[in-house]
Amino acid sequence: MPVSVIVGGQFGSEGKGKTSLHIARTDPDVAAIIRVGGSNSGHVGIARNGDRIALRQLPAGALDGNHEVLLPAGSYIDVDLLFEEIERLNYDPCRIAISPFAHIITSEHKAWEARTKLREAIGSTESGTGAAVLSRIAREGGDFPAAVLAEHISALQPFLKDVTAKARALLDAGRRLIIEGTQGFGLSVIHAETWPKATSRDTTAAGFLAESGLSPFDVDDVTLVLRCHPIRVAGRQSGPLPQETTWDAIARTAGIDHNLTELTTVTQKPRRVGHFDAAIVRAAIRSNRPSRIVLNHLDYVVPDTAKGQMPHEAMEFVDRIAKEIGQEIDWVGTSPSALLNYRAKSVA
Repeated sequence: MPVSVIVGGQFGSEGKGKTSLHIARTDPDVAAIIRVGGSNSGHVGIARNGDRIALRQLPAGALDGNHEVLLPAGSYIDVDLLFEEIERLNYDPCRIAISPFAHIITSEHKAWEARTKLREAIGSTESGTGAAVLSRIAREGGDFPAAVLAEHISALQPFLKDVTAKARALLDAGRRLIIEGTQGFGLSVIHAETWPKATSRDTTAAGFLAESGLSPFDVDDVTLVLRCHPIRVAGRQSGPLPQETTWDAIARTAGIDHNLTELTTVTQKPRRVGHFDAAIVRAAIRSNRPSRIVLNHLDYVVPDTAKGQMPHEAMEFVDRIAKEIGQEIDWVGTSPSALLNYRAKSVA
């Protein structure tokens, strides 16, 4: 120990990158951020200068540039995108380690997804991640594009390291690691009730840990991240969304006079949105057994929370959610960058 695993409790876009960045900034023991999965999901963090930064390969928790970045064997890497993000953040290449056994997303993987019309079928981003996962599992069998390991890409040679050994050395030195999980529990290829309207990987804390090459005995913190109004990506083909509503209806209810419509990070299409549904969260709690729960976008319910206030109606809403899911809310997100210790505020 210690390892913090960041997990989404709904259908993605809950604010996992924001939460990872908050932990990295507030815990001086954090040494490294591990990013699992591929480029089919974007994580957003707010830079020190206030800029909104969306990343699909590097972890948002490492946005400040002062932590090690580990891309383990369970990663799927779009090389061009990775280098674009390294350049955009001006990240020190010496602080980035990539497992030689990570898999590469190739142009053939993207073409295969486009050809099989995954976007029309399940709302896929067609990033090539799913096809890269299939190629890996097929083990050179089947009618899939060839699998490519990171160790076979010459441009990645300076980054190749034994990531598990590096992580173990940091843990043995008493440093904290953050595993920045991707997507949400409701999209897990194993646990999603709406399969096949799912992603290509398991999206539980256990799945992220396996992709990172670490042991369950390393974990002392599982942080489950939620949002007040869950979303799914654009298009009905992406799967059902209980109690679906509209962004305009949410704004009217909260008395917000500006457009709340969110766009997906990868495809830049409007997200679908619904009212809070406790059933999917309770299932996520059963599978992940979180030690901490974060509830984001409280300012979509009570706008005054964005000013750092916690009026009675906001506390009523949070306490109702806690009762519905059967576990206390520890932190609340009241703006794109702010996370407040709700237990401390509610006691005060």
